[in-house]
Amino acid sequence: MLRSLLTTSALIAATTTAATAGGLADPVMAPAPAPIAVAPAPMMASADWTGFYIGGSVGTSDVNVADGDDIDASNYGIQAGYLYDLGAVVLGGEIDYDKLDVDGLGDASVLRLKGKVGYDAGAFMPYVTAGGAQLTLKDLGDIDDTGYFYGVGADYAVTDNVRVGAEVLQHKFEDFNTVNADVEATTMALKVSYSF
Repeated sequence: MLRSLLTTSALIAATTTAATAGGLADPVMAPAPAPIAVAPAPMMASADWTGFYIGGSVGTSDVNVADGDDIDASNYGIQAGYLYDLGAVVLGGEIDYDKLDVDGLGDASVLRLKGKVGYDAGAFMPYVTAGGAQLTLKDLGDIDDTGYFYGVGADYAVTDNVRVGAEVLQHKFEDFNTVNADVEATTMALKVSYSF
C-alpha cells in the first residue's frame, strides 16, 4: 500500500509539472533604466571688455544756475575710449563731446575726460565714472568754465563688438566765466558703441 501511495504521488507530481511547464511564459528581461540627462548649470555669458571703442549718445539734461534758474536741455554726442578687463574689475578712460540745446541759452557744448571703474558681470558691466569737464556757452559769446563730474552707468555687450548702455552724470562748474555763478547740470544719456 505504501508503495502504491508513493507511486501515485510521484505520478501526480510528474503530471502537474509536465502540464504547467508548457504554460509558463518565457522570462521577460526588463530593460535597464535609461540614464537621466542632467541639464548643465546655466552659465553667464562671457564678454572680454578689453579694447578700444567709439560710439554716440543721445539724452536730456537739467541745468541749474545759482540764481535759481532750472533749464532743460537735449544733448547728443560722441565718445571714444579704452577699457582693460582685469577679470572681475574693468578699468578704463574715455573722452566724450556733447552738444547741448539749452532752452533760453541756445547752443552749448561739454567736453569730458573720464576715468571709469567697472565690474565684469559677463555681458553686463555696471560702472562708476568721474573726471574733468569744460562747458562752453556758444550763443553767449563762447564763455566757458572748467569743472568736474561724477556718475554711474552700465553697458551691455549685445555682440562681441556692439555695446549699448545708459549713463547719469552730475556736473559742477564753479564761478562760471563772466557770469560769476555756479552752474550744475545732470545729464542722462543712452549710448551705443562699437569695440575693436
